[in-house]
Order: sequence, then C-alpha cells, then structure tokens
Amino acid sequence: MRQKMKKQRTNQNHLQHVSACRKQEWKPGNMVYPVPAVMVTVADKEGRDNIITVAWTGTVCTNPPMVYISVRPERYSYHIIQETGEFVINLTTRELAYATDYCGVTSGRQTDKFETLKLSRQKASKVNPPLIGESPVNIECRVTQCLKLGSHDMFLAEVVSVHISEQYMDLNGKFHLEKAQPMVYSHGAYYGLDHVLGTFGYSVQKDSSFAHRRSNKPSESKKQKNREKKSKNSGRHRKKVL
Repeated sequence: MRQKMKKQRTNQNHLQHVSACRKQEWKPGNMVYPVPAVMVTVADKEGRDNIITVAWTGTVCTNPPMVYISVRPERYSYHIIQETGEFVINLTTRELAYATDYCGVTSGRQTDKFETLKLSRQKASKVNPPLIGESPVNIECRVTQCLKLGSHDMFLAEVVSVHISEQYMDLNGKFHLEKAQPMVYSHGAYYGLDHVLGTFGYSVQKDSSFAHRRSNKPSESKKQKNREKKSKNSGRHRKKVL
C-alpha cells in the first residue's frame, strides 16, 4: 500500500492544471468524436466489389475479437453486406484522405472506385471482399448479427483474419501504425494524429517522463519565435561576411 501511495504521489508532478468549462445543454445527438474513418470493402455474390467509407465503427469485444460497423439501409453496400455477411475494414491514412472522402460521397452503383482511385485489390484469405493494398491494416470480418436501430443498422462481426503492412514492422517484430500516419474524423473534417500524448498506463507508472515530454510539444508561437531568432542570426552572419 505504501509503495502504491508513493507511486501515485510521484506521478502528481506530471499532472497539468485543467480548468472546468462553462457548459451549454444541447438536444440529444452523437458527440463521441473523433472517430476512425475507415474504408470498408464488400463484394456481392457475383464478385462485384465496392468501397464504402464508414465512421461509425469500433471494437466491441476482445475475445472473441469482434467489431461493428453501422450503415444506413439506403446505402448501396448495405444490401451486399446483408446478403453475404462479409466485409473488410481497411484503416486509412493521410495519403488515403482523398480516397476516403470520395468513397463516402460517391455511390458504387455506377462507379468502380478501385479503378477511379487507382487503388490495389489484394485477395483476402477468409472472405470474398478484397483488401485495399494501400491500407496499412486490413481486418477481415464475418457478420454474426444485424441490429436494426433507426437511421443506421449495426452489423456485429467476428474478426476472422488481420493483415498488416510489413513496411511498418521493426526488427523486433513490433508494428508501428503511427508511421503510417493514421487519421480520424471529427464533425465533418479529417485530422491527422501529430504526436503521442502518452502510452497506456503512463498515468500510474513510476516514471512517466516520456509521455510528459511528448505532451509538452513546443507551441506554434514558440516555434515561430525560434524561426525568427534563427532568421535574425542568419542575417547578422551574412552582413559580417559581406
């Protein structure tokens, strides 16, 4: 108990003062942001595939590994998922931002999105829909249940296979998704993830200096001052040379 109390006291040094905010009450709505914006691939029984962008997605269970996607019934891909019970979640990156947006606002009824966007089809191992080759992580899923909720229906699915890009693996076999520059979606806009604020459990670790250093990233104003200082020093140096 004493060691635990000591550890907690040590980490108090890294706490930053956060002020309480004045609040407004709004009508009920979805305010859980940011969320991942993923590209979901599907394929009908004739083999015709499509890509749909989904933001309502996430993990629902660790063992067995399960995920969900929520799709509007009027979407072209909805009935394909309903009939086949299969889809692939393809994680997105900064480089895939344009493709992610395009697949969310363009119907696959008359458009071959793979061809239009010059994306690579890769064969999945357990399901029929293809993987997107440019995505750093591809998650093959098989639907176990469809919940009709209202504007969206939720497809609960078991993960049957996962593919990761070898270029983001280090020599020790660790996968570094951050090197792929993943992105998120919030209130109609796509955002990159700039830097690590902390690692899981750092708030109770004895030494959380790593996360503390990373979270105190220099502000833009400080960066600007440094740039101006360098510029002035460079100007003085040129005058002396002349």
